[in-house]
Amino acid sequence: MAKFVMLTTLTDEGRKTITENPARIKEVNKEVEAMGAKILAQYALLGPYDFVNIIEAPSNEAVSKVAIALGSRGTLQTMTMAAMDVGDFIGGLRK
Repeated sequence: MAKFVMLTTLTDEGRKTITENPARIKEVNKEVEAMGAKILAQYALLGPYDFVNIIEAPSNEAVSKVAIALGSRGTLQTMTMAAMDVGDFIGGLRK
């Protein structure tokens, strides 16, 4: 499966939601998995982004569906990037 890095920024509504219900973060993770993706790692950040998620999904289309579904709620904005293992990257350069 393909791997992706998803950077997330909360909106005012998103900050309000997790302030009132911090467990909502884990609920959203379950929803992401129900959409066919798997969160491999998740970290809260300091700086311009609030969270970084390392996601495994079967395709670009699948992770796009996740990003659109989450963003459509108005509680967050995402930036998603395809990622590859450095060993695979090096191997591709050698071919």
